Amino acid sequence: MTLSIAGRCARTGQFGIAISSSSPAVAARCAWARAGVGAACTQNITDPRLGTVLLDRMAAGESAPEAMAAVTSTEPLVSWRQLTAIDQNGGTASWSGERTLGTFATAEGPDCVAAGNLLAHSHVPLEMVGAFAALPRDDLGGRLMAALAEGLRAGGEAGPVHSAGLIIVSDVPWPVTDLRVDWSEDPVAELAALWRLWRPQADAYRLRALDPSAAPSYDVPGDEA
Repeated sequence: MTLSIAGRCARTGQFGIAISSSSPAVAARCAWARAGVGAACTQNITDPRLGTVLLDRMAAGESAPEAMAAVTSTEPLVSWRQLTAIDQNGGTASWSGERTLGTFATAEGPDCVAAGNLLAHSHVPLEMVGAFAALPRDDLGGRLMAALAEGLRAGGEAGPVHSAGLIIVSDVPWPVTDLRVDWSEDPVAELAALWRLWRPQADAYRLRALDPSAAPSYDVPGDEA
C-alpha cells in the first residue's frame, strides 16, 4: 500500500522522505525525520511508534543498521512491518517482514533507501534509488520528488495511490518542509505542485522564526509598510 524513499543531502545535512500510498494521509503515519539524526519510514501494516524508536536509537549513537537490527529483533509484531532508516552519516537499513503485503522490495543506495509493498513490479524501489542518485547537485526535496515520480513511472503500486507527502528537516527542530496531500486521485502530481510553490519560500519561513528583522516581508494585504 506504500512507496517511499528516505534520503540525506551530504552537502547540507538535511534529511527527508517522499512517500505515497493508496491509503489516506500516509505521511502522518509513516514518515519520520529528525534534524541532525536521520529519517525513518514505517509502512505496510503501520506502527507509527517504530519511526520514533528508530530515530531515538540513532540519536543515541547507533547507526541505521544497528538501530534496525535492534528494533527487528525485539518488536513482537515486526513480521507485519516494512521499515527503512538512514542515519547522520548516510548509512542505510531496510526490513520487510514475512507478512509484508503483495509484491514488495527495498533498495539502498548512496544517501538513500527506498521501499514499497503491493508493488506492480519488484524493481520499483531500485528505479527510485537510481533517480535520486542521478541528481547529485539538486536540493534534497527535488531529488526526493524526482525519485517518487520515477517510482510511479516504473509501475508504482499495483493499484492507484491516493495520498502523498514530503518532509524535510534541516538545522532547526521543526521540519522546514512538511507538505501533504491526504486524499486525491493524483496525489503525487498535486504534491509536486505544492513543492514548486513552497520551494522558493522555504528558507524565508525558516528565517522568520530565527531572525524576523532579516526575513523577507510577508507580501500580503496590510503589510505594505
